[in-house]
Amino acid sequence: MKLDVRNLEGAVTQQIDADDSVFGIDPNAAVVHQTLLAQLAARHTGQHSTLTRGEVRGSTRKIRRQKGLGAARQGAIRSPIHRGGGVVFGPKPRSYAQALPKRMRRLAIRSVLASRARDQRLYVIDGLSLETPSTKAMVKLLGALGIERSVLVVTGAPDRAVFASARNVPGAHVLPADTINVADMLAHQSLILTVDAVRRIEALWGGVRAGGRPRGTLAAVEA
Repeated sequence: MKLDVRNLEGAVTQQIDADDSVFGIDPNAAVVHQTLLAQLAARHTGQHSTLTRGEVRGSTRKIRRQKGLGAARQGAIRSPIHRGGGVVFGPKPRSYAQALPKRMRRLAIRSVLASRARDQRLYVIDGLSLETPSTKAMVKLLGALGIERSVLVVTGAPDRAVFASARNVPGAHVLPADTINVADMLAHQSLILTVDAVRRIEALWGGVRAGGRPRGTLAAVEA
């Protein structure tokens, strides 16, 4: 498929060929939803902890004798029925991570990218090289592209200047192509990719990794 490439003024300067297995597939909403839930669950630290009757402080002495008083049978003061006693079946530290097949994670990322491209909320720019951080330059770029809501800017490689430029822009976030994920892409209304980011994404999620035939394979076989 073809993707329009814009300059920093928002004008279309050229078109590039993009991998259909990444940007041109039919989005799988079910896989995207399951991947999002798994990613959000993995963020749960799981450090909650309660004390059982064996862990709270207090005497283990039986508070009264078993029979002869006409009262209920009682054990130690650390029993859960007493104030300050242990907790029955309370939460303990655990992992909330969910196992997810690698193919599902990859399909979810490709589905979100394809969905953004189909909804015309994916913008490709020819470059975003900033010698020094400039919030003004970032605001100017977003204005030129007509982006008024949240946006995720993806660069080909980590770029400290671009990150610092978007840090003070409300709703803007910057990630290198290697670390894009479903949760961050869905959390932002629009997506900006540099040409280098497009090529890096294709290398990571397209071709054989997408379960398809690598470019040129069919021609090589037929030859």
